[in-house]
Amino acid sequence: MGPLPPDWTPADIEALIVENDPDKMPYVPVAVSMGCDEADRDWAESVCVRLTSHPLEWVRGNAILGFGHLAREFRTLDRTVVEPLVRQALADPSSVVRGQAEAAADDITHFLGWSPRP
Repeated sequence: MGPLPPDWTPADIEALIVENDPDKMPYVPVAVSMGCDEADRDWAESVCVRLTSHPLEWVRGNAILGFGHLAREFRTLDRTVVEPLVRQALADPSSVVRGQAEAAADDITHFLGWSPRP
């Protein structure tokens, strides 16, 4: 996906997070949330959680969107962790983050049956 290798591993992703290249970072949460398997689901969710506070709006927004991807693919999220993060993103100063949060909230509501909207 984008500048990430198609056969990335969790170690590759962790190295990219440390590298923090602004051209690659927006792809990280999308890649992990759409490209992980069941064995890495918890790790993918934790990557998205970590990246919700990233200074770049596209990284934050895509981290929130990743929750929607995970909800769609695996039908589970840690509600106690994710719900407040999506609510916070719905009020983010960035329209990018708010838009990604709206999409994630829709997926979470549809696939998990609970709404992160206030």
